[in-house]
Amino acid sequence: MRSLFLLPLLFPVLTMAEPVHIPGPQGPLEAEMIAVEGASDAVIIIPGSGPIDRDGNAPPMGLSTDAYRMLGEGLAEQGIASLRIDKRGFYGSAGAISDPDDVTIEAYAQDARNWVAYTSRLAPCVWLAGHSEGGLVALMAAQGAPEDLCGLILLAASGRPIGQLMIEQFEANPANEPLMPELRDLVAGLEAGKSRNPVSVTPVLQPLFSAGLQRYMIDLFSHDPVKIAKEWGGPALIVQGNEDMQVRPHDADLLEAALPDAHRLNLAGGTHMLKTSVAGNPYSTYVDSALPLHEALVPGIARFIEETTTAE
Repeated sequence: MRSLFLLPLLFPVLTMAEPVHIPGPQGPLEAEMIAVEGASDAVIIIPGSGPIDRDGNAPPMGLSTDAYRMLGEGLAEQGIASLRIDKRGFYGSAGAISDPDDVTIEAYAQDARNWVAYTSRLAPCVWLAGHSEGGLVALMAAQGAPEDLCGLILLAASGRPIGQLMIEQFEANPANEPLMPELRDLVAGLEAGKSRNPVSVTPVLQPLFSAGLQRYMIDLFSHDPVKIAKEWGGPALIVQGNEDMQVRPHDADLLEAALPDAHRLNLAGGTHMLKTSVAGNPYSTYVDSALPLHEALVPGIARFIEETTTAE
């Protein structure tokens, strides 16, 4: 008879993964839900910039990580439910808006608030986990303070306006030096709310500065993450890798100083894709989906959620 008591230890927590929907502006928004029986917490994973899907991949950009899928599955093993969303205009949410560039950070934030309301049926405590640009969306969504929102998880999120970050990222590659004067001029114009005719942009830069993307960047560049973060008084976990080539530890420092109830999770050797850097191949975590998440990521998030919930 004693062996019967061991049965729960021999099987994983019961989970169920399925696509779910909520209304969008012109059609449904879609996410992948991993329900965990008896979960007290659920995490909504918000993708980064561009055509990144719910799994953390962007085929048009050659990005193949499966990072968000691994994160959702890893959280399920810790007894935490999750929702991985497709942003309006992309993939499962393609029908939600006719032009994926015709969007604002506030529009993404409202979608996130609506997902919080939906996700509250999975667990009484809902967390927004925004990766990269998704961190800004999470901060903005928290301004509306959805009733069941328990806290934020900022994954490699910028602490500076994105225009500044964009310039820094281009400057990091010496090959971009001939383009820098034009790039600085373009970014300065967009920060001032002024767009340029894409035809007048150097051909190699035109895909980055189409008319639609310029409209989006005018809105994107206008937001200061630190100013927005100061408006959120709830719990927040800031996750940052020291091998991140896109967002630097300084950004995490800025966010930590701005958030009154901030906790920090440093990923030693961690990259922007939330994985461990591969020596001699800094881009491998962007293209090799077989590489696992950083070993400290899921346990660190689970520990933060448990300790925060217990403290409350």
